Amino acid sequence: MDESPPTDTAASDHDAATPARRRRAPEERRAAIVEAARAAFAELGFGKTTIREVARRAGVTHGLVIRHFGSKEQLFLAAVPSPRTLMEEVAGDPRTLPTRVARSYVRRMAVSGGNDPFVALLRAVATDEETAKRLFAAMQEDSLEMYRHVIPGPKLEERVASVGAYLIGVTFSRYVFKSGPLASMPDEDLIRHLVPNLRMILLD
Repeated sequence: MDESPPTDTAASDHDAATPARRRRAPEERRAAIVEAARAAFAELGFGKTTIREVARRAGVTHGLVIRHFGSKEQLFLAAVPSPRTLMEEVAGDPRTLPTRVARSYVRRMAVSGGNDPFVALLRAVATDEETAKRLFAAMQEDSLEMYRHVIPGPKLEERVASVGAYLIGVTFSRYVFKSGPLASMPDEDLIRHLVPNLRMILLD
């Protein structure tokens, strides 16, 4: 009776599946790191968040986080919405751009429960002003590039900076101080409040 090891398709299927798993694993680990970073920055703030803490939450090594992102600042920038994501949300008819911007902002804050990394950045100003400036400048540059494809025209840089300044004020009132009429508005009411102001900044 032949008792040699089987050579059926099970082993071949296993071998064929292994490369696919290896290709997916780095993407899955990177996504886990970004999600852990987003939660840590929101919960602890930029200053108190460490790469080791993010690695612990993501279930990976400290070295792997460094390999993927290089520094805490780069990790933070990866945790905020990417220009591609923002572009997908605001692309379209320039005349309705203010509505899309308002909805994108309110939806993002609602999904995060107000604990968006942008809130952590604003809180970081009090403890690490220079780092906060660098991060905000990088975020502004991404926003400028995005808006350039949607509303090309004169004084675009000033308009984008004004949008950022306006939404910083709204974020402070609603999600940091959590006080005043903006903090108590339902999401849909806030969107209706934001749209005409954003229209004046972006289109008028």
